[in-house]
Amino acid sequence: MLDRKSPPAFNQDKTFHLLTPENERLTSGNQLLFIHGGDQEVVKIELIFRAGRWFESKPGLSHFTAILLSKGTANLTSYQITSIFDYSGVHLEINPGLDFTSITLYGLTKKIHDVLDLLIDILATSTFPEIEIQQAKDIYTQGLKINLEKTSYLAARYFRKNLFGDNHPYGKDFEPEDVNNVNQTHLIDFRNKFYKSFVGFVSGKVSDKVKQDIAAKLNQLIPVNIPSKEYTKSPAVLHTNHIDKQGSIQSSLRIGKQIVGRSHADYPGLLLLNHILGGFFGSRLMKNIREEKGLTYGIHSSIHALKNESYFVIGADVNKENRIISIEEIKKELERFRIEMIERDELDVARNHFIGSLQSDMSTPFAHADKIKTITLFNLKADYYQHLINAMMEISTENLQSLAQKYLTESELFTTSVG
Repeated sequence: MLDRKSPPAFNQDKTFHLLTPENERLTSGNQLLFIHGGDQEVVKIELIFRAGRWFESKPGLSHFTAILLSKGTANLTSYQITSIFDYSGVHLEINPGLDFTSITLYGLTKKIHDVLDLLIDILATSTFPEIEIQQAKDIYTQGLKINLEKTSYLAARYFRKNLFGDNHPYGKDFEPEDVNNVNQTHLIDFRNKFYKSFVGFVSGKVSDKVKQDIAAKLNQLIPVNIPSKEYTKSPAVLHTNHIDKQGSIQSSLRIGKQIVGRSHADYPGLLLLNHILGGFFGSRLMKNIREEKGLTYGIHSSIHALKNESYFVIGADVNKENRIISIEEIKKELERFRIEMIERDELDVARNHFIGSLQSDMSTPFAHADKIKTITLFNLKADYYQHLINAMMEISTENLQSLAQKYLTESELFTTSVG
């Protein structure tokens, strides 16, 4: 007889299915990975260049080079370039970052061929017209003025500066006075040095002919040697600082510290610890600070694993008069991790949510390409995500308390508030 009163036993799938990329080393020397999958005739080409802020000789070079690449070449104006992409239905996206700059094409597989020559033209002969440079500078300057009035922007900015120092690319921000120090010659030189060497990821439904066509076109980019760069971190001496902003009714909080990266044995446990603390809607910070105390509409914690450093941060926006009590409550939650063991049920809920979210995100070949990109750029093993899940399944409440005592010591945390 069926038992209709008890729910069936919960058995979570603990496997992580990742498509196997086809790795091709172009004769030019650049690396191209093909991730085949999907039923729709669409393709995504993403080229990753070591052209982020880490490689700048002047503040702003990475940003302006990236956003101005497609604003004119030796053969085409900005308007003509935009028209070609619009006509073909292919979307071009260029995103500069701290470590890398990505250039991405999205479109129908049958149309991607129409823009490959244009992509090479942009990467090889972009001219950075003076009028486009000035417009980009004006837009950036105006946007920066607006951001400098936002407490959340300022809190994130000062927090990274306190963590890494203002001479480190992860800590230094692009100041208004830096804008005029970037000119056309600097941009062309940065492009020539850093937009030849790439790792490419092609995902979607791609025939052998299209694959060969993409490889042949991208083979025209001859990589150049990019010297490694090292920076000295200079964290702030004072771990707590508040910047008062006249007229603001809101305070933005950032609390965190530098932490180990993806390849460290403690990383899976720290991810899970962070998830329980503030990584999802059922986290401790959300329950305490938002639901019980009503001090904020949202609070979260996260781990940012960059190429050369990683850091953990808690972020929230609160009413100005609630700033101090909010910081105190956050620190109480961190102390709970250090002195109390997490209940097994709470651990299981957070672990199942984290693993389930990781698995459910893998519904498209583009999502698989994103995970393969992380594995490739961070020099991780091919089974990294399966290993991550396996490690999480082995973590006990005792392990998490030990990690909290090791990494979440209050004296090591940086607290920044603005407002």
